[in-house]
Amino acid sequence: MPAQFLLNLFIALLWMLLRDEDVLRFSTFFAGFLVGIVIVFLMHRFFGQQFYLRRVYSIIKLIIIFISELLQSSFVVLKQILSPTLDIKPGIFTYETALKSDWEVTALAMLLTLTPGSVVMEVSPEGNVFYIHGMDLEQSKDSLLRSLAKFEKAIMEVTR
Repeated sequence: MPAQFLLNLFIALLWMLLRDEDVLRFSTFFAGFLVGIVIVFLMHRFFGQQFYLRRVYSIIKLIIIFISELLQSSFVVLKQILSPTLDIKPGIFTYETALKSDWEVTALAMLLTLTPGSVVMEVSPEGNVFYIHGMDLEQSKDSLLRSLAKFEKAIMEVTR
């Protein structure tokens, strides 16, 4: 992936030099970068890796999923806080993940902990089981499991 990006930068610089302008312009570099994207996309199968902009797209998608889940869980927590009676049943449950590397497991734990209403208390020594504390298990366990599945899928798209 870094080789594809470096090749793309080289094509953009070469494009700037071949345009033979008196002043170096960002628009010329950007046009060369776009031409480089097309060239690298057509040649990416020779690198033996996926096209590098797919990973950028996956990272942006993960960020959007996190923001969406953050807003949804914040709304649920706000609704719980503003209700006249506090009718919650907190609890702890386990979640077994398919993620393998330390980076993937850490990213999933951090993304879940950053969303309101849930905290990853512990990760098993093998790294495949999370112990999660939920603010209200009766109402939010299903949404937590959906969030975990979305995060897990998005993390796998970024790392694999």
